[in-house]
Amino acid sequence: FFCRNPNAPFLLVLSYLHVHTALYASKIFRGKSKHGLYGDAVEEMDWSVGQILDVLEKYNLSNKTLVYFSSDQGAHIEEISSSGEVHGGYNGIYKGGKSTNWEGGIRVPGLLHWPGMIPAGTYIDEPTSNMDIFPTIVKLAGAQLPYDRIIDGHDLMPLLQGKVIRSKHEFLFHYCNAYLNAVRWHPGNS
Repeated sequence: FFCRNPNAPFLLVLSYLHVHTALYASKIFRGKSKHGLYGDAVEEMDWSVGQILDVLEKYNLSNKTLVYFSSDQGAHIEEISSSGEVHGGYNGIYKGGKSTNWEGGIRVPGLLHWPGMIPAGTYIDEPTSNMDIFPTIVKLAGAQLPYDRIIDGHDLMPLLQGKVIRSKHEFLFHYCNAYLNAVRWHPGNS
Protein backbone atom coordinates (compact mmCIF):
# COMPACT_ATOMS: atom_id res chain seq x y z
CA PHE A 1 0.00 0.00 0.00
CA PHE A 2 2.66 2.54 0.99
CA CYS A 3 5.24 1.67 -1.67
CA ARG A 4 2.80 1.93 -4.61
CA ASN A 5 2.69 5.73 -4.41
CA PRO A 6 4.46 7.16 -1.36
CA ASN A 7 4.02 10.78 -2.52
CA ALA A 8 0.21 10.76 -2.73
CA PRO A 9 -2.01 11.65 0.22
CA PHE A 10 -3.71 8.64 1.79
CA LEU A 11 -6.12 7.56 4.47
CA LEU A 12 -5.55 4.09 5.86
CA VAL A 13 -8.11 2.71 8.29
CA LEU A 14 -7.00 -0.55 9.84
CA SER A 15 -9.46 -2.18 12.22
CA TYR A 16 -7.94 -4.90 14.35
CA LEU A 17 -10.06 -7.68 15.79
CA HIS A 18 -7.26 -8.88 18.07
CA VAL A 19 -8.57 -7.75 21.45
CA HIS A 20 -12.24 -8.15 20.65
CA THR A 21 -13.78 -11.46 21.61
CA ALA A 22 -13.49 -14.11 20.33
CA LEU A 23 -9.79 -13.64 20.97
CA TYR A 24 -7.14 -14.72 18.51
CA ALA A 25 -3.35 -14.66 18.37
CA SER A 26 -1.27 -16.31 15.67
CA LYS A 27 1.04 -19.21 16.44
CA ILE A 28 4.11 -16.94 16.78
CA PHE A 29 2.48 -14.91 19.60
CA ARG A 30 0.28 -17.55 21.28
CA GLY A 31 1.41 -18.41 24.79
CA LYS A 32 4.05 -15.66 24.94
CA SER A 33 2.34 -13.16 27.22
CA LYS A 34 1.97 -13.48 30.97
CA HIS A 35 -1.62 -12.19 30.49
CA GLY A 36 -3.05 -15.17 28.63
CA LEU A 37 -4.65 -15.09 25.21
CA TYR A 38 -5.73 -11.48 25.66
CA GLY A 39 -2.11 -10.46 26.31
CA ASP A 40 -0.93 -12.52 23.34
CA ALA A 41 -3.40 -10.70 21.11
CA VAL A 42 -2.29 -7.31 22.45
CA GLU A 43 1.36 -8.18 21.81
CA GLU A 44 0.59 -9.25 18.24
CA MET A 45 -1.37 -6.06 17.59
CA ASP A 46 1.50 -4.01 19.06
CA TRP A 47 3.94 -5.79 16.73
CA SER A 48 1.69 -5.10 13.74
CA VAL A 49 1.40 -1.39 14.52
CA GLY A 50 5.20 -1.33 14.85
CA GLN A 51 5.49 -2.81 11.36
CA ILE A 52 3.35 0.00 9.96
CA LEU A 53 5.40 2.66 11.76
CA ASP A 54 8.59 1.08 10.39
CA VAL A 55 7.26 1.27 6.82
CA LEU A 56 6.24 4.91 7.31
CA GLU A 57 9.81 5.59 8.44
CA LYS A 58 11.27 3.63 5.52
CA TYR A 59 9.39 5.77 2.97
CA ASN A 60 10.06 9.04 4.86
CA LEU A 61 6.36 9.45 5.63
CA SER A 62 6.51 9.69 9.45
CA ASN A 63 6.69 13.50 9.53
CA LYS A 64 3.83 13.74 7.02
CA THR A 65 1.51 11.19 8.60
CA LEU A 66 -0.87 11.39 11.54
CA VAL A 67 -1.24 7.98 13.18
CA TYR A 68 -4.25 7.69 15.48
CA PHE A 69 -4.65 4.51 17.52
CA SER A 70 -7.79 3.98 19.55
CA SER A 71 -10.52 1.54 20.49
CA ASP A 72 -14.28 1.54 20.42
CA GLN A 73 -14.86 0.53 24.06
CA GLY A 74 -13.13 -0.72 27.17
CA ALA A 75 -11.94 -4.27 27.65
CA HIS A 76 -14.50 -7.08 27.92
CA ILE A 77 -13.44 -8.04 31.43
CA GLU A 78 -16.55 -10.04 32.21
CA GLU A 79 -16.47 -12.50 29.30
CA ILE A 80 -15.43 -16.11 29.84
CA SER A 81 -14.76 -18.47 26.92
CA SER A 82 -16.51 -21.79 26.48
CA SER A 83 -13.38 -23.46 27.92
CA GLY A 84 -13.57 -21.31 31.07
CA GLU A 85 -10.78 -18.86 30.19
CA VAL A 86 -11.40 -15.29 31.32
CA HIS A 87 -10.90 -13.20 28.20
CA GLY A 88 -10.65 -10.07 30.24
CA GLY A 89 -8.32 -7.27 29.52
CA TYR A 90 -7.54 -4.43 31.85
CA ASN A 91 -9.22 -1.07 32.34
CA GLY A 92 -6.85 0.30 34.94
CA ILE A 93 -8.52 2.29 37.69
CA TYR A 94 -11.84 2.40 35.86
CA LYS A 95 -14.77 0.28 36.99
CA GLY A 96 -16.60 -1.96 34.52
CA GLY A 97 -15.90 -3.02 30.97
CA LYS A 98 -17.46 -3.48 27.55
CA SER A 99 -21.25 -3.40 27.54
CA THR A 100 -21.39 -1.35 30.75
CA ASN A 101 -21.92 2.35 31.30
CA TRP A 102 -19.11 2.58 33.83
CA GLU A 103 -15.94 4.43 32.91
CA GLY A 104 -14.15 1.15 32.12
CA GLY A 105 -16.68 0.44 29.38
CA ILE A 106 -16.75 3.91 27.87
CA ARG A 107 -13.22 5.31 28.23
CA VAL A 108 -10.66 4.25 25.65
CA PRO A 109 -7.10 5.29 24.89
CA GLY A 110 -6.29 7.69 22.13
CA LEU A 111 -2.64 7.42 21.12
CA LEU A 112 -1.45 9.81 18.44
CA HIS A 113 1.88 9.97 16.66
CA TRP A 114 3.04 12.72 14.31
CA PRO A 115 6.66 13.78 14.69
CA GLY A 116 7.14 17.52 14.24
CA MET A 117 3.41 18.24 14.59
CA ILE A 118 2.48 16.74 17.95
CA PRO A 119 5.15 17.13 20.64
CA ALA A 120 6.38 13.74 21.92
CA GLY A 121 5.17 12.96 25.43
CA THR A 122 2.09 15.17 25.16
CA TYR A 123 -0.56 14.05 27.64
CA ILE A 124 -4.10 15.39 27.42
CA ASP A 125 -6.58 14.75 30.18
CA GLU A 126 -9.52 16.37 28.45
CA PRO A 127 -12.57 14.50 27.17
CA THR A 128 -12.40 13.82 23.45
CA SER A 129 -14.26 11.39 21.26
CA ASN A 130 -13.60 9.10 18.33
CA MET A 131 -16.14 11.37 16.60
CA ASP A 132 -13.31 13.96 16.59
CA ILE A 133 -11.35 11.91 14.04
CA PHE A 134 -13.60 12.97 11.15
CA PRO A 135 -13.37 16.77 11.59
CA THR A 136 -9.65 16.50 12.33
CA ILE A 137 -8.96 14.61 9.09
CA VAL A 138 -11.23 16.91 7.07
CA LYS A 139 -9.35 19.97 8.38
CA LEU A 140 -5.93 18.39 7.73
CA ALA A 141 -7.02 17.54 4.18
CA GLY A 142 -7.92 21.19 3.58
CA ALA A 143 -11.57 20.33 2.99
CA GLN A 144 -14.74 21.76 4.55
CA LEU A 145 -17.12 19.97 6.91
CA PRO A 146 -20.64 19.47 5.56
CA TYR A 147 -22.98 22.36 6.35
CA ASP A 148 -26.22 20.41 5.98
CA ARG A 149 -25.93 18.48 9.27
CA ILE A 150 -24.64 18.78 12.79
CA ILE A 151 -21.15 17.36 13.26
CA ASP A 152 -20.63 16.25 16.86
CA GLY A 153 -16.85 15.98 16.66
CA HIS A 154 -14.24 18.74 16.86
CA ASP A 155 -10.81 19.25 15.27
CA LEU A 156 -8.27 17.83 17.75
CA MET A 157 -5.17 19.60 16.40
CA PRO A 158 -5.45 22.80 18.50
CA LEU A 159 -5.69 20.66 21.64
CA LEU A 160 -2.91 18.29 20.55
CA GLN A 161 -0.56 21.15 19.68
CA GLY A 162 -1.21 23.04 22.93
CA LYS A 163 -2.93 25.99 21.23
CA VAL A 164 -5.92 25.41 23.52
CA ILE A 165 -5.99 23.64 26.87
CA ARG A 166 -9.65 22.71 27.01
CA SER A 167 -11.71 20.29 24.93
CA LYS A 168 -14.71 21.78 23.12
CA HIS A 169 -16.88 18.93 24.42
CA GLU A 170 -19.16 20.03 27.23
CA PHE A 171 -21.32 16.92 26.88
CA LEU A 172 -20.45 13.49 25.50
CA PHE A 173 -23.35 11.10 24.96
CA HIS A 174 -22.93 7.33 25.14
CA TYR A 175 -25.40 5.32 23.13
CA CYS A 176 -25.93 1.59 22.89
CA ASN A 177 -27.81 1.09 19.66
CA ALA A 178 -30.52 3.78 19.63
CA TYR A 179 -30.67 4.19 23.41
CA LEU A 180 -28.92 6.89 25.37
CA ASN A 181 -27.19 5.14 28.29
CA ALA A 182 -24.82 7.71 29.75
CA VAL A 183 -23.85 11.36 29.52
CA ARG A 184 -20.52 12.83 30.52
CA TRP A 185 -20.72 16.48 31.50
CA HIS A 186 -17.55 18.59 31.42
CA PRO A 187 -18.74 22.09 32.39
CA GLY A 188 -16.65 25.05 31.34
CA ASN A 189 -16.03 26.14 34.92
CA SER A 190 -14.76 22.76 36.16
